[in-house]
Amino acid sequence: MKPTQHPSCNDVLGAPKGWDQQGPLPCSALAITRHEFDELPVISSFWRPSAAELAALNTGSMVMVTVVGTTHPPLLFQVTAE
Repeated sequence: MKPTQHPSCNDVLGAPKGWDQQGPLPCSALAITRHEFDELPVISSFWRPSAAELAALNTGSMVMVTVVGTTHPPLLFQVTAE
C-alpha cells in the first residue's frame, strides 16, 4: 500500500530521532491528520492499495500491520471515501 496525501492532512511525520536511514528500513515522511476521535487525540494517515493488493484482498488475503519495537500501540482501521 502506498501512503497517500488526503485533503484533511495537516501535518507531516518524519523519521524518529536517531533513525538509521541507511539501515534495512528507511523511513520517509508521512502526511497525517491530527484530530480527535471520541475526545481522544489521534493521528490518521491514509493508504491506497494497488490493483494487485485489491485483487488479493478480494480473494481473502489479509492486511498485516508491522510495528517497529516491542509493543503495539492502539490502532483503529477504517475504510474511507475520498
